[in-house]
Amino acid sequence: MRRKIVTFGEIMLRLEPEGYERFVQADKFEATYGGGEANVAVSLANYGFDVKFVTKLPEHEIGQTAINSLRKYGVDTSDIVRGGERIGVYYLEKGASQRPSKVIYDRIGSSIYTASGEDFDWERIFQGAKWFHFTGITPALNENVAKICLDACQEAARQGVKISCDLNYRKKLWSKESANRVMGELCKYVNICIANEEDASDIFNIYAPNTNVTEGAVHHEGYKNVAKQLADRFGFERVAITLRESLSANDNRWSAMLYDGEEYYFSKKYDLHIVDRVGGGDSFGAGLIAAILNGERMKRAIELATAASCLKHSIEGDFNLVTMEEVERLAGGDGSGRVQR
Repeated sequence: MRRKIVTFGEIMLRLEPEGYERFVQADKFEATYGGGEANVAVSLANYGFDVKFVTKLPEHEIGQTAINSLRKYGVDTSDIVRGGERIGVYYLEKGASQRPSKVIYDRIGSSIYTASGEDFDWERIFQGAKWFHFTGITPALNENVAKICLDACQEAARQGVKISCDLNYRKKLWSKESANRVMGELCKYVNICIANEEDASDIFNIYAPNTNVTEGAVHHEGYKNVAKQLADRFGFERVAITLRESLSANDNRWSAMLYDGEEYYFSKKYDLHIVDRVGGGDSFGAGLIAAILNGERMKRAIELATAASCLKHSIEGDFNLVTMEEVERLAGGDGSGRVQR
């Protein structure tokens, strides 16, 4: 029986200059679609799971095109609510060498931004579901959307659905104080917490000792301490932390850690030459969810999640368009990039 997963959030129109052009150089923009929870849904659909993405989109053609971008990969869009005036937009300028990437949001007044709790029948949506995933980006939109997230978490918990959350702090969307208050309440319902080097400190003032993400320094013992503090505070069953060492915008080292309340598991480390890093954390989350639902042991689960995310960095766009076979091959040690004939 296929396992049903529900994700909830905003899918946006992504506009970016061609190649590595800056915004001020561009006279045309490439258009694709993406967003944290939508990216997770596409990955899981590619792995063979029954995945439903829930949001609100306008009834016009751009809203429909966003839906079509999910349907083409097998995501269930039947509970997407139609209404509102516009789709959220984000503009992406890809960084190169020592110049970082830049994101500009245009989301205020989007359909999901103006949604109400009455738009979503969570009792019905979660029937038969095994897993619910959301990120800290969605409740950051405004207090009303945060309340919708809380309603979803409460109903999922009532129905015995496992809940995962990627903390995903975005300083352009809300303050650290607001994030602390809202995410602190939502995390009471979360079973599996996913974070990166900065989320725990920005949201919950939990810092990794002897670590400096700007300088690219990662200290394993410090992240063990962060994971344990998160688990102790909220009762998480598992805490996963991605560990990115940024050498430049194009070259990173990538690894991750998983804590199950007793043991700490570290993945192998990958040297990445980046094509597109947007969605890297979402692809990690999807790989972890898939591994846990497939009954993998914890060490194997963190290796698969890290390998899935490693592959995403080689793919243009938000979506991680890889198969589980490709993920397993890389996790098994085949990272040569040789032609498959």
